Amino acid sequence: MNHNTPLSPRPLHHLADVRRRVLTAAQLRAHGVSAAETNEQCRAGGPWQQILPGVFLLHPGPPTSEERLHAVLLFAARERNAGVPAQPGAEEPHRPLYTEAMITGLAALTLHGFSATPPLTALDSIDVLVPRLRRLRSTGCARIVRTASLPAPEQVTGLPVAPVPRALADAVAELSDAGAVRRLLTEAVRGGHCEPAAVVRELNQAKLLSRPHVVDAVDSLLAEGRAIAEDRLYAMVREHGLPDPVWNVDLRLPGGPHLGGLDAYWPEHAVAVELDTRAPRQDEDALWSEYARKREHLERLGITVVYITPKKLRDALEQQAAVVRTALMASTDRDPAAYVVVLPR
Repeated sequence: MNHNTPLSPRPLHHLADVRRRVLTAAQLRAHGVSAAETNEQCRAGGPWQQILPGVFLLHPGPPTSEERLHAVLLFAARERNAGVPAQPGAEEPHRPLYTEAMITGLAALTLHGFSATPPLTALDSIDVLVPRLRRLRSTGCARIVRTASLPAPEQVTGLPVAPVPRALADAVAELSDAGAVRRLLTEAVRGGHCEPAAVVRELNQAKLLSRPHVVDAVDSLLAEGRAIAEDRLYAMVREHGLPDPVWNVDLRLPGGPHLGGLDAYWPEHAVAVELDTRAPRQDEDALWSEYARKREHLERLGITVVYITPKKLRDALEQQAAVVRTALMASTDRDPAAYVVVLPR
């Protein structure tokens, strides 16, 4: 037996019933179609066509968007025979398992529901993310994107799709239009797809923060993310019955140095909230050291500082309100804080 020997003799008309009409050569052999028969079906004017190396479309005419996505995944997946029925003659539908491959870039963002990306039909190629050491080359409608570490894919319409931050980084890597980059990053945050820090982390790892148009877009992104986080912080205080703080203030020692800015402060309780909107860039360690120094200084003065990330405000608002409420209640058990001057920021 050689690789062209059919594993299960089955009539070609059976393939019309396969749920997805995109199959690899291995899958065709599992259905009893030899390489010679496949070539015959793909002749000029024939009923089938080869859409990518080793991947066949079982009808004439252009592929649909779904068929292109599945073709790209079948081409890039490590297990090229995934989806073959376990036993000859089994009537299972074609359900491919795409190992070590996922849609990324603009196509992934479109699948995630972005409105600033082109429709799938307008994309000349579809980005597919694979491990760095895979021996694959971009060809046809498949553009290979390599990574040292694959993220965990998200399932969107039954397809493995890169998480939004990774898909954004892969899309931005191919874009030179500053407006297009800004629109994508803004929609990612404004649409609630992800937090700014996650996006900046991926852009930094992809070494894209040296590009001026990307840096400008990131600055807009961080401003957008902070504004949204501030709105959620206001909502947390209002909706969970916390006492009103003074908002956006600077603290100073009387006649002494500046102690730092805070997003919310309860003077009667000596409790402060600061939004942790640090972006993971090259100076992250230095910035964190600054945060830590300020917190340590304030706590030596008897002021409790609660740091809250935008992600926690988005995903666990009630829990964060409980943390602040606990700090406010615990203030009665502490020694009085040092007197500080509270100024508007």
